[in-house]
Amino acid sequence: MKHLKSIFVTTFFACFFNTFLIAQSATQNVRGTVIDKISQSPLPGAIIQIVNSNPIIATTTDSEGNFLLSNVAVGKQTLKISFLGYKEITMQNLSVNAGKELVLTVQLEEDIKAMDEVIVTAKTDKTKPLNEMSSVSTRAFSVEETQKFAAAVNDPGRMATSFAGVVNAGDGGNMISIRGNSPNGLLWRMEGVEIPNPNHFSAVGTSGGGVSILSAQLLSNSDFATGAFAAEYGNALSGVFDLKLRKGNDQKREYTFQLGVLGADIAAEGPFKKGYGGSYLINYRYSTLNVLAKLGVPLGDAITNFQDLSFNVFLPTKKVGNFSLFGFGGLSYQITKAVKDSIKWDGDDFYKLNTLYKSNTGAAGVTHTKLFSNQSYLKTALVFSGTENGNEAAKLENDLTTFTDLYKEKYSQSKITLSSTYTKKINAKSSIRTGLIVNQLNYNLSKKNNTDTTVLLTRINLKGSTQTTQAYFQLNHKFNNKITTNIGLHYLQLFLNNSFAVEPRASLKYSLNNKNNISFGYGLHSQVQPIGVYFAQSTDSLGKTTTLNKNLDLSKAHHLVLGYDWSINDFSHIKTELYYQHLFNVPISNDKSNTYSILNSTDGFYTNQLVNNGLGKNYGLELTYERFLHKNLYYLVSASLYDSKYKAANNKWYNTQFNTNYALTVTLGKEWILSEKRKGRIIGANFKSVYVGGYRNTPIDLVASKVSGETVLQNDKAFENKNPDYYRLDIRISLKRNYKKVTSTFALDIQNTTNRKNVGGQYFNAKSESIVSWYQTPLIPILSYKLEF
Repeated sequence: MKHLKSIFVTTFFACFFNTFLIAQSATQNVRGTVIDKISQSPLPGAIIQIVNSNPIIATTTDSEGNFLLSNVAVGKQTLKISFLGYKEITMQNLSVNAGKELVLTVQLEEDIKAMDEVIVTAKTDKTKPLNEMSSVSTRAFSVEETQKFAAAVNDPGRMATSFAGVVNAGDGGNMISIRGNSPNGLLWRMEGVEIPNPNHFSAVGTSGGGVSILSAQLLSNSDFATGAFAAEYGNALSGVFDLKLRKGNDQKREYTFQLGVLGADIAAEGPFKKGYGGSYLINYRYSTLNVLAKLGVPLGDAITNFQDLSFNVFLPTKKVGNFSLFGFGGLSYQITKAVKDSIKWDGDDFYKLNTLYKSNTGAAGVTHTKLFSNQSYLKTALVFSGTENGNEAAKLENDLTTFTDLYKEKYSQSKITLSSTYTKKINAKSSIRTGLIVNQLNYNLSKKNNTDTTVLLTRINLKGSTQTTQAYFQLNHKFNNKITTNIGLHYLQLFLNNSFAVEPRASLKYSLNNKNNISFGYGLHSQVQPIGVYFAQSTDSLGKTTTLNKNLDLSKAHHLVLGYDWSINDFSHIKTELYYQHLFNVPISNDKSNTYSILNSTDGFYTNQLVNNGLGKNYGLELTYERFLHKNLYYLVSASLYDSKYKAANNKWYNTQFNTNYALTVTLGKEWILSEKRKGRIIGANFKSVYVGGYRNTPIDLVASKVSGETVLQNDKAFENKNPDYYRLDIRISLKRNYKKVTSTFALDIQNTTNRKNVGGQYFNAKSESIVSWYQTPLIPILSYKLEF
């Protein structure tokens, strides 16, 4: 492709610099802290050893639980950690790079057997949730997976589509549908606090966007839940991203530079002063899309730009606990101009439009963590966050001079969140966690559009504030080494109309033996509606304005999950889950001729009157076969069979928009070490194959569309049609080189490698007076080059 030449120009100087580096046998430090998994207390005297090292590399933790292993050879290493009275763990396939120290936080679980019995030894399960209160439909994911999976491009949302029950809601972004639910049922958390949608080009009332704001430089291993989640998670119906941030290096300064198609990144981290223990970590990225467009690379019909900043500052004290300052912010916009040549319109209104779209998102907060001597700790957070979304369009008329305004939307929302969580380890068998979350919500919402007139009509126009509160309690109890249970309760209230929910949660995990586990989980979950929905307005002939939906209740859902996990060996397992979700109190139209349900919504604020009479049901079977990296090979096969339906105002059941019925994803990768002695050069080949049933759409009424000159849907046949099955093959090829003090990675991600035309939907073409299909994104190459030093 011609534009590949321009893409390579943008990274040439970085590759040129690479030729001046002289490869040497490289080593690096591996260090970190060993703590109790529940109480977070340090464990002094724990033994840490590099497996199969010659000579033996081993050490013990100091009084604060810290350890240091020096001169560890770069490449994949295995670490064994043990402590008297705790379960020994083995951490496999740790990536040791020359450019940066490997800093770990190792959490050990106390053995409930008597201390004079044999200590249990276990390999670490890479999918086991970091949150010990989560037993079903939750798995941990690593930053390495967001970087390594083909076409994931450091994006947790895109990476998650490799997991069972998760499908992408469209190639143009990273919105995901979990088990047939709408993408807006997803909760994003960072450092234990709910945050706004952390994506560029995001719309109001949605959970995804075009490009992730989050930097892989700041993220640590985190959890992803797809149902029946633990009691501490609230205000979500479909899933949870529980993101953790890593601390900057507190002993030496380190830097990362990355240049690619999506942007230029620079990250810096290091200590404030020697011996203090505090650190900073900051990353800034500026989009290269504008630069590439000016170089002649065809990037579409729009002017697109974005930038973002993220940071994490760690400030420990000796007596009053540890403080951290963290945050992220992203600015993005897109502009299109009408084509003033009617020959080029070809019946598509898109070419007649002047549009301006912007999306700004940010959050900044402070946390305080205090460890107590009774095996407990208190974590308190104060977070300020906000979003600003603007969207407007004007249509060029046939005279090629006059523009008619179609819509103008401007939504500003801000939130102040105070959160406090107390966790106590009662003994080796039991622990509790309880918390309180208070949110102050401020909003300034304006939406105007027109339908049959040239005058914009006000649909939403309001400025105000309200509050929500959440409280939860959960207990984790191990009856023995075979049976673990979690029980809890979550409370959510919206003070705008005093709607509330009391939500019981429970899960049970039973280990049949060392290789086989079964689990069961139940949860009642609820979610506040997108704030603008409550303030939809109607104006009568006398000019009187009425607020339509202020008394809407919370949407609610019962989740049931039954799971089975078989560990085939130390590096592979098979997992299956059977689930059922019953959704109720779902907002639907109060008009029986209207089949609208919020379960099909992906973004925006619906402005007609709604009532909480809707129902929904999702049920299915998921199967996962996973091999963790072993002998430089990994793979993940995920299959799902499911059904997703909703009941409309006419009491009829329909398919939801996201009812694809089946999905199969194969993700795999292989590494080749070109120099076994030095382990300086590693080639990686990663593949991702996705086969999913097509999304649903509502048939177009061709006769009515011809009369009106625009698309008219047969709403009485909502989502009756199904797009052709979707298939996509993604590839990632990378070359990592370790030098004495530098690690470089050159990577090429290719999305939709076969350039398959996947149907995204249909519309009425006024020029040809026919129904035409539109297609999702074609082959997209994403080139990047990264230096760590």
